[in-house]
Amino acid sequence: MTDIIASLYIFILAAFVGFEVIRRVSPLLHTPLMSLTNALDAIAVVGAIILAGEHKSGLATVLGSIAIVAATSNLVGGFIITDRMLKMFKASKPKKP
Repeated sequence: MTDIIASLYIFILAAFVGFEVIRRVSPLLHTPLMSLTNALDAIAVVGAIILAGEHKSGLATVLGSIAIVAATSNLVGGFIITDRMLKMFKASKPKKP
């Protein structure tokens, strides 16, 4: 029981610190930050696959599967947002009459 409480405490603390750090990032750094976040999400997907594949218990498999779906959707969404942001910085081609 103490392991679960300690894990929840670490999770809540990490979520709070992560939110505070990202909230204070300058708008000019959002695209590089999104690229870094996508790399971290890829690591989370691999970790979730390992967790789900171990089959240590039914709960671990279910939580691992949920983590795979959540991390993959976050990864794909991050790439979509990064692509949109990069398109904003591309120079528009002049129209020929």
